[in-house]
Amino acid sequence: MKIDSYRNQNWLESLLSYVWGAHFSDIARSNQIKIIFGKKAKRRLGSIGLDSNDPSISIIRINPIFQDMEVPQFVVVATIVHEMTHYAHGFNSPLQQKQQHPHRGGVIKQEFAERGLEYMYLEQQTWLKENWPRILDKYFAPTTHRSSTRSVKVILPWWMPRL
Repeated sequence: MKIDSYRNQNWLESLLSYVWGAHFSDIARSNQIKIIFGKKAKRRLGSIGLDSNDPSISIIRINPIFQDMEVPQFVVVATIVHEMTHYAHGFNSPLQQKQQHPHRGGVIKQEFAERGLEYMYLEQQTWLKENWPRILDKYFAPTTHRSSTRSVKVILPWWMPRL
């Protein structure tokens, strides 16, 4: 599905610039950072990695489903804050790595809170829980994302014939 909106490369770059200036001005920009739309995904909202052609460049990839106008801008901003937290913690950046695992111990939520953005973290989580399955139905076959139904294995007694 092709999406026509103002949510393009320039928009992404302006959001990164806003997030950096408003919320991460205390973090040194130790290398070039790019932001692009990555692959469409059901569970991955964003990621940060090193450019395979030039490992001195960090690249933030954002789910292109975020170009859909039904996705509120605060969800996209919160995703960028999440990826910038990884950068600030030394994951896929030249900065000193602060811990061994990027999510362990609730460090992402803690960083949002320390930057006065816990409300954004909570709003994003709430919006995703209430709306993301419906958005995914527009871009993937409705039965392809995980259902809440579980199969139950019935153990038959030894004396009952198995069919």
